[in-house]
Order: sequence, then C-alpha cells, then structure tokens
Amino acid sequence: MEKVLEKAGIKKDEIVDRGMLVEDIVSQLEIFERGVTFINLDRPCTAGDGIEVISDEETTRLIEIYTDAIQSGRGLKFVPASGAATRMFKSLLSLSSDYDQIDTDLLMGEQAASEPVLEFGNTFISSIEKYAFYNELRNIISANGLDIKTLIKNGQFRDIIDYTLFDNGLNYAALPKGLINFHQYQSGARTPIEEHIVEAINYVQDRDKKVRLHFTVSPEHLEAIKTHVESACDIYRKEGIDIKVGFSIQDKTTDTIAVDLENRVFRTENNDILFRPGGHGALIENLNNINGDIVFIKNIDNVVPDRLKGETYRYKAIIGGLLVDLQHKVFEYIRDLSTGKVDEKRVRQMAVFADKRLFIDLPKNFHKMSLKEKVNFLFVKFNRPIRVCGMVRNEGETGGGPFWVKNPGGTLSPQIVETSQINMESPDQKRCVESATHFNPVDIVCGLCDYNGEQFDLTGFVDHNTCFIAKKSQAGRDLKALELPGLWNGAMAFWNTVFVDVPLITFNPVKTVNDLLREEHQEG
Repeated sequence: MEKVLEKAGIKKDEIVDRGMLVEDIVSQLEIFERGVTFINLDRPCTAGDGIEVISDEETTRLIEIYTDAIQSGRGLKFVPASGAATRMFKSLLSLSSDYDQIDTDLLMGEQAASEPVLEFGNTFISSIEKYAFYNELRNIISANGLDIKTLIKNGQFRDIIDYTLFDNGLNYAALPKGLINFHQYQSGARTPIEEHIVEAINYVQDRDKKVRLHFTVSPEHLEAIKTHVESACDIYRKEGIDIKVGFSIQDKTTDTIAVDLENRVFRTENNDILFRPGGHGALIENLNNINGDIVFIKNIDNVVPDRLKGETYRYKAIIGGLLVDLQHKVFEYIRDLSTGKVDEKRVRQMAVFADKRLFIDLPKNFHKMSLKEKVNFLFVKFNRPIRVCGMVRNEGETGGGPFWVKNPGGTLSPQIVETSQINMESPDQKRCVESATHFNPVDIVCGLCDYNGEQFDLTGFVDHNTCFIAKKSQAGRDLKALELPGLWNGAMAFWNTVFVDVPLITFNPVKTVNDLLREEHQEG
C-alpha cells in the first residue's frame, strides 16, 4: 500500500483529510497501473434466450400482483437527475460561439444540410414555436423590447439562440434537464421533473394516496429543484395526494482520484490533488440509503406527454408484478433452504427455477455436489437483490444492452453491458455487439429487501472490476479519470437479473433539444 502511494506521489493524510478510505484510493491507483479488464461477451440476450416475452394471459396475472404490492405501500420511484444540460444544447452553444463567422443566409438555406451544426440550428430556429418553452422565451425577448418573429424575419438568429442559452434569457445551458420545459399542455408547460411526479402518482401511489419518489441531483441545483418540486407537488396535494419527495447528491467520498499520463496523482495549480465525480455508478450509495423496497428506476429525460403514458404505466405494472412474483418464490425457497430440511427432489425443483426463471447458470458439476453443497450454493444465489429490466428493440441507439457474459468460473450471467466495457478491437466481441437485438432504456424495477424484509447492503453486490478509464483534460493538461462501475451495469453485476421485452414507445429520451420535436414529445 505504501509503495503504491509513494509511486503515485500521494500521502495518506491527503486521503484521510478528505474523508476517504486509503484502501479505496490505493485500489483506484492499481487500476490505473494495470488497466481495466474488458467484459467477455458470450452472446447477446435475445427474445427466448435471456429476454422474456410476457404473454397476454400472464400480463393480467402480473398486473394484479403488482397492484396488490403497490397498494400496500411498497413502491418508490428513483430518478437519477442530471447536472447542467450542456450536452443537450451543445450544437447551439457552438453556433453562438462561432456566429460571427457564419453566413446567416447559409444557416437558414438549403446548404445547411451539409453541415451538422448548421442543420441543427436551422431546425431549431425554423421550429421554434413547437418547443414547450416557446411562450416563455417569447415573453423574455418581448420584455427586452424585441419581437421573436421580427428577429427571425431579420435573420437575427443569434439573439434567439442566446436568449435560450444564457442568463439574460432562459439560461437553459446552465440548468439541469429536469428544469427545462419539455411538453406543452393547455394548462401550461411541464418539465421532466413534473412528468416524473405525474408518473409516480400513477404507478407507485398506495391505497392511502401516498406517493414516494426520490431525485438524485447536483449540489449546485439542489435548492432550485427542491423549490420546483414543491411547487409542482402542491397541485396534486390539493387533490388529497400525499407526495413524499426525497433528494440526495452524489457523496464526495465516492469521487475518484485523477492521475496524469504517468499514473502519478494529478495536482492543480494550487498543488491540490484533483478528485472527480465517479460517474453514475456512485449512485448505488444513494440507492442504498433511501430505505426502499420495490424501486422503479428511470432516467430524467425519458418521459412522454400524458397521451402516451398509458403504455408506460402498463409495462411498469408488468415488470413490477414479475419482480414481486419472483420474490414470492425466491423467499419461499430461501426459508426452506435456511432450515436445512430439504431433500434432493426439492433442491432439483429449486435448481430448475434458478435456471429457467432467474437465468442463474448452474456450474457443470452441480449434479455431482453433495446435498449440503447444493443447498449452500442455492442459498447464496437466491439471497441477493433482484431486478427486472425492460429491454427495447435496438433501432440504432448508442449505449448499453443485454448480453450473456462469461464469468471467471466458466458460468454465464445476464448483464447490462456498456460499449466502454467491451473490447471492440476483438472481431468476436464486435460481432457479438453488432448482432444484438435489444437496447437498455433504463427501465428497471428493483427488489431491495431480503426474505426477512430487511434491505440488502447493495454495496456488497458491485463488480469493482467493471470501471473504465476516461481521457480528460484540466487547464490544458491531459489526465486520466476513473469512472466507477455504472449504476445498472457494474454496480448491479451480482444481482439476480431478469430481462423483459418491452415496446419501443416506452423509450423516448431527449439527448438534444431538437429531440423535443419528435412526435412523441409533441402534445397532439
């Protein structure tokens, strides 16, 4: 340990004073030295081979199971909210920065299609009235003595862009996605945060009209989001709905250390060690601390207007019901196993369930194990958190997906795998990725409690080898940063995982502002 710290140019006191564990930092430094380990894919999970397709008959039963569980007060919605929406407005920021070198006639002309940034700007300006924030933007521009339609007619597009982005206007480039108006209704515009509140009311409300949801937010946006949430919830509280909203920020102790290209700690101009947020994988700590039971996870930008929410609610009920159904059987088996009063016939029944329903790949020598060894094996495999993950058909989206992964012991397990975890230089691994049929939309329901009703310590089920190293820069100097195992891939690697085929309509992310022009985000 001492040698690792000395080689990296850091002292124990510098770690302890920050409230971090020396062992964690040493582990991070060792990863920089040896490099990350790629995931070894066996094949994609497909319908009938790792991805369940729920029948209509089964759907009715699962929705009933889900309804009973949620009515009893077990549900909670967990939303990893973003920091500033800078990436959402990246092209507009580029246009504003380079505007003096742009021919505005070209920006709004047919030739704009030849330049991605110009085409993006063309679409934004020509469709400005279709955005849910149009009325607010128009009013701000009017308050400054201007008229938005006159600005467009005169080719003064930069003014419109700047009033959208910066603090003399909407300031959207500095706000989190959760505070940007996404959808327009007759009653006014709604932000993603408001849409998530509406969703929570519809699928985690119990029989006493209590609704629980939790947002993880950036510290700099916490107060603004709290104020916005309270204002939005007041509307529904007047209708007698008791909405309990929790907030948390990413714990500073989950930050990771940055190093230079020689793997020595990166120091700022003030000689301070640079620590960086460890990525969304650090949110496993937040999830671990919310005192949850049945927890639905969904990204902040994956929301639709009310007219399309029906399918979202339906499939939340289906995957939620499947989770509870699996829990019932798992808990029954665990109680039997814990007594030790099971015979070979009962163990065989459990093994079939583990294989066919939980996709647990039994070791090849399982049938040769003694009864006691089988009991111990199944107890450990069953006694862990369960997640049911909706998967949509892949239509070219970039990101993670469901795969059968080869484990060190020779068994396979179903995992959500991000592209950064895969060695795309390997022809076999690349072919495996290219043959994938499904994509991970982050539509997950988690069972966080064990058979005694006690919440698992989720930090005990993380695969710490699934982090990755990213190249970054600070003040013009290159550095390497460590991203912790992602929340739904490495941080949940040792959970029991079940994938379910869900329709594409349940996945409608907003990665850029122009995604809001898609039919799914327009109120019809």
